[in-house]
Amino acid sequence: MGSRMAANLLNTDASVMVYNRTISKANPLAEKGAQVAESPKELADHADILFTALSDPEAVKQTATGEKGFLSSMNSDSLWVDCSTVNPSFSREMGQQAKSCNIRFMDAPVAGTKGPAETGDLLFLVGGSEKNIEQCNPYFNAMGKKVIHAGDIGMGTSLKMVFNLILGEAMVAFSEGLNLGESMGFPREMLLDILLGSPVVAPFLAGKKENLINKNYDDTEFPLKLIQKDLHLASQTGYETGTPLPAGNITKELFSMAKQEGLGDKDFSAIYKFINPDQ
Repeated sequence: MGSRMAANLLNTDASVMVYNRTISKANPLAEKGAQVAESPKELADHADILFTALSDPEAVKQTATGEKGFLSSMNSDSLWVDCSTVNPSFSREMGQQAKSCNIRFMDAPVAGTKGPAETGDLLFLVGGSEKNIEQCNPYFNAMGKKVIHAGDIGMGTSLKMVFNLILGEAMVAFSEGLNLGESMGFPREMLLDILLGSPVVAPFLAGKKENLINKNYDDTEFPLKLIQKDLHLASQTGYETGTPLPAGNITKELFSMAKQEGLGDKDFSAIYKFINPDQ
């Protein structure tokens, strides 16, 4: 996701410097004109606006505050925009740490997968001030098609928790219904043709049709291990807010068991393979 987003930033007037924890992964961006930093600290020395897009809260925290982390090296009043999918309480914690360093902060996770990231069609869910959003709008517009200002710091990631809770539950519900239909004798392709586009099925599931027909989940738009991580963060957020998530927690455990079965790096539609191992 991050490499595709950075490639679209190269189409703006900005001078773009990138860092990846696996340095070789930054080489394609260097070939397109990006400068490559050897550490987060080096990148921070040159950045007025710093975007992060990392896998989980621990990766964000290590990159920001660990040895050679960027936060202590950013210029006063510069802006950190975290596009990672993390839990709201973590975003607020990072916001406070940034403030203590006189750094402005926004949480801006994205809705969309690798395809929209490549074509610049992401949806940004932003928590932070109007002033900071206005400064970032040229870059949001290069990477995405729409910005939703969800509220103060932490509200962007709050909205992303809702998005991905529904996403994971919808994938499991569809897989379970498809499995029931096949068990009663309906051919899979017939069921897919009937269900996809019907009022009872989420629109995104149409994009999973080929995976399910071909029984091939290697074209990974969204890794199963990451939806499991996001559902864990939603569960943690539910605990913090005193909100029961019975279906969400069951869904999280189904993805966790699928991950244990070796499906973590497959597309998250591979939950169907876990529910129906014969397919």
